[in-house]
Amino acid sequence: MVELSPSDISAFQETILGHFRESGRSFPWRETRDPYAILVSEMMLQQTQTERVVPKYLAWLASFPDAKTLADAPLSDVLGLWVGLGYNRRARFLHEACKRVVRDFGGIFPQDPERLRELPGIGPYTASAVSTFAFDKPNVFIETNIRSVFLFFFFPDAESVPDSELLPLISRTIDVRDPRSWYYALMDYGAELKKKVKNPNRKSAHYSKQSKFDGSLRQARGAIVRSLGSPGRKTLAEIAAETEIDYERIKKAAEGLLAEGLIERNGDTYRIGD
Repeated sequence: MVELSPSDISAFQETILGHFRESGRSFPWRETRDPYAILVSEMMLQQTQTERVVPKYLAWLASFPDAKTLADAPLSDVLGLWVGLGYNRRARFLHEACKRVVRDFGGIFPQDPERLRELPGIGPYTASAVSTFAFDKPNVFIETNIRSVFLFFFFPDAESVPDSELLPLISRTIDVRDPRSWYYALMDYGAELKKKVKNPNRKSAHYSKQSKFDGSLRQARGAIVRSLGSPGRKTLAEIAAETEIDYERIKKAAEGLLAEGLIERNGDTYRIGD
């Protein structure tokens, strides 16, 4: 277990916050405390690079400025605006979460992470992040850039470090006076680290490389959703011909989308689900 003295913690905080003062990044979701807008950004940022998210985020809020507008929108419109971000189930979860907020919470997002986790598709990280970034709650959570920082500083010679060893350090070093800025500072330091040193996350017990996109089911799933975004129904053979993806991969991807309710089948034809 890593032991930290008060002076160790102060020095670490000053290093992270000093970098943030000099080189902190600017993103539109950092300019708001609206929990809906922050939830949108967190869902979009999952496994998607920030530069791809920014224009999508702005377009999304222009079309769906609040939870009720999104909750009232048909799924086809929601998925249509999500195209290009991948992992379309995130859009479905976001849609369902906002329906639940409107129905069960009167359109007001709860502040407590445990209550936020009751929403569809909202896991421990997302719930804690929304609670912290919207409501300044000093929650303890971890994501890839935060993980990089703690591995780099406190486990320079270790391998296969589990998050269970990092979370106590995150808890001890958090700036409770301004947890929102502290976590942004950690994320920015971690993002910069990856440009300068070998990815510290390789030391994590949870590290795995993302699978290749070309030729994957992810690629086929996205192609199906894009194809069905236009009016009318299509057969899988028509989708395969249109997207130039082999039929068997389209078929397997469609089975997953059907199971998740993202698309619907009527005989041999398919459309975006309701």
